[in-house]
Amino acid sequence: MYFISTRGGEKVTGAQAIVQGLASDGGLFVPETFPKVSKEEMDELAQMGYAERAAFILGKYLAEEFGADYLKESCEKAYATFDGDDPAPLVKVDGKLFVLELYHGPTCAFKDMALTVLPYLMKKACNLTGIKEDVLILAATSGDTGKAALEGFRDVEGTKVAVFYPDEGVAKMQRLQMSIQDGDNVFVSAVKGNFDDCQRAVKKLFASEEFNAQLKEKGYRLSSANSINFGRLAPQIAYYFSAYLDLCTSGQIEMGDGVDFVVPTGNFGDILAGWYAKQMGLPVRKLICASNRNKVLADFFARGVYDVKRAFHRTMSPSMDILVSSNLERLLFEISGRDAKVTAQRMEYLSTTKEYSITEKEKAILDEEFFAGFASEDDMIEAMYEVFDEFGYAMDTHTGVALAVCDQYRKTLEDEEGEIHDPTPVVVLSTANPYKFPQDVLYCLSGNDVKDSFKGIKRLNLLTAMKPPKALTDLRYRPLRFKTVVENNLEKMAALVLRFADGEIVPVPDAGKR
Repeated sequence: MYFISTRGGEKVTGAQAIVQGLASDGGLFVPETFPKVSKEEMDELAQMGYAERAAFILGKYLAEEFGADYLKESCEKAYATFDGDDPAPLVKVDGKLFVLELYHGPTCAFKDMALTVLPYLMKKACNLTGIKEDVLILAATSGDTGKAALEGFRDVEGTKVAVFYPDEGVAKMQRLQMSIQDGDNVFVSAVKGNFDDCQRAVKKLFASEEFNAQLKEKGYRLSSANSINFGRLAPQIAYYFSAYLDLCTSGQIEMGDGVDFVVPTGNFGDILAGWYAKQMGLPVRKLICASNRNKVLADFFARGVYDVKRAFHRTMSPSMDILVSSNLERLLFEISGRDAKVTAQRMEYLSTTKEYSITEKEKAILDEEFFAGFASEDDMIEAMYEVFDEFGYAMDTHTGVALAVCDQYRKTLEDEEGEIHDPTPVVVLSTANPYKFPQDVLYCLSGNDVKDSFKGIKRLNLLTAMKPPKALTDLRYRPLRFKTVVENNLEKMAALVLRFADGEIVPVPDAGKR
């Protein structure tokens, strides 16, 4: 299968798309066509475990190049690092409400679902394309992508990983996870700014011919671990199929019935993967796009205007504190009838005037496929508290945002008496372990406010009886390794990456490696 740029003028193989990450014209790679999954294939998938299902879905895009056996072996190795027998368990909370837990991987966040697989895809892609240089993975993170990329590519031969995160825009546990990272090929730096500043700088570095030439002189070429890279996005499609199949095999639905998915959304990659699943034939009825106070996406779906000229809010769901949602470009490309010129023009408007608008016809398509809403901090707290109080189920703050917006969506289905007769199941995607945000989750569930993250873990454990992951509790005893903070300045950030490529600024690894 070939992949094309959302801004036109480039057509590459899957291996090339993964190695490059971003198209040379600044666009994002999308599949030339969407492969379909037949009913017979769905029946076969229903009998498979998660790794096999994931390999099959990936194979629809990459098997011709990468080989079905290689994809299967890669997925089996990747998901063997997860806790429990099922990497993505579906939990029934009540009635037709289900939670898809995507946080059982090495870094306790949903990014592991893709970033444990990406190193295998990257290695094979380099071999297939004859890449001679080493690959330097450059990523911006709002908290979870960074740690998952660092862990996924840690000490992988032929790669280096550099991650930038907003200095005041991640939770304490997220910062700790990145700051103690092991590995001889990793580098982490905070940036004095927000996630959009980090993401904007990284995209500019990808687009800079001078910067790329400097890296090439040092024997490196850039690639991405963010969901702008199709190799990061593709594995996420699989868990939509898996959740649907689990509903079928548990007798909750019949094959072919519709299902609604609720997704806490910042950079739009997670929910886009669900839309891709629908294009492949998965019976998705509605995709519910849940935003926090930074409700640029909710406003876009309501008005058809994407406008980033607004205040930026720091919230208890920091991984969603984003104003420029990169993956929305892929959806814009599709609803425009795959008009690369229009898509490029809109991205230019976003860069220069900080807004763009879509047509009424395009908005009608979105209205049919999506429901969008946002949750205030109070909405999120109430939703989390009510579910814990009634069902004893604890969730992180991002999932709490999704649950609050889910309630908004369900209200649209009520009849005049306030009853819901719709039998369609709703699956809420849970994107992080509650212990990644222990103080905020504790506050939401009990009203108790503690300053120390590890005291928060202890009290949350007493409240919920949910076992905290060792990967998080062990952070308490690990000395900080990365303490760099850089100005929000492209030249200074570029200089750091170039020094890292020269091997100058990697601290000596901790004596006690995991």
